[in-house]
Amino acid sequence: MLPALVKESLPRLVGAIKLLPGDTRPDAAVILADELTGITAMVAEKFTNDRTADGIARALQLAVGGVSLGLELVPGVDSDEAALDFLVDNGAEAAFQAGFRHVKELAAMPEDSLVGEYDQDPVYTQRRLRDLFVDLCLADPNQNWNGHERYHVLLKQRKEVQAIVRLAGWLRRHHDGGPVTDTDLNAEGVIALAIIFAVEGGGRIVARTGQKEFERFVKAVRKAKPDFEAGWAALVAKVPVQHHPVLLDRISVYRNSCTVLQHIPGRTAMKTLFAELENYAGSELEADYG
Repeated sequence: MLPALVKESLPRLVGAIKLLPGDTRPDAAVILADELTGITAMVAEKFTNDRTADGIARALQLAVGGVSLGLELVPGVDSDEAALDFLVDNGAEAAFQAGFRHVKELAAMPEDSLVGEYDQDPVYTQRRLRDLFVDLCLADPNQNWNGHERYHVLLKQRKEVQAIVRLAGWLRRHHDGGPVTDTDLNAEGVIALAIIFAVEGGGRIVARTGQKEFERFVKAVRKAKPDFEAGWAALVAKVPVQHHPVLLDRISVYRNSCTVLQHIPGRTAMKTLFAELENYAGSELEADYG
């Protein structure tokens, strides 16, 4: 059996440097070398131990990855030739800053839909940025590197999470009983409450509730037997269109699988229903019974 072919995928900066011997622009190699030395020294000071050989070596790898990430993300730079042109015309510093800016923006996006006060802590924010930068940009010049591919995967994931958090934030601000301003946020819990309570109709937005209000809600639904679809349509009509993809997706999920909504029309005990609601809403429930 023939061995599998492995496609070489060296950091974009390395591919550009390999073209330098055939480049006719004066001093291009000298200027690029000087710029990369400066970037490596800066990275060593801020991200590694600049007083050890290992620290300098690690800084070099981060500099290679940071510049390469920037080159991969600059519009129009889709080849080693285009990368070299960018480096000569704009400088390696511009490529590195472009890469670092994208990492910084990515680090500022939520990783999951559970957001707490800790996520806003400046020390944690800096540590998260540092860890993400190292994870994406550590690149051995002699080995394949896929930091840009992993960046795109993380960007897609975090955009999806961000959309969930933003919908939950909007629902909290428009909560029927007044804005909910807690620092901690269970975004999926907020959305679940809004969708469950929407079936009562009337267009009320519920982003936080307690056992007393839930009992009132269940009794009202059992008595009036409202059209769930009409209630969801009224909720969707109130929510800005940019949040509709997430909201409609969650409505589709809860329509078919939410045990609370499935059991409300029957004779399931209130205590059991509230326990099921806790599974969906989590920390977004208020403890209003002593």
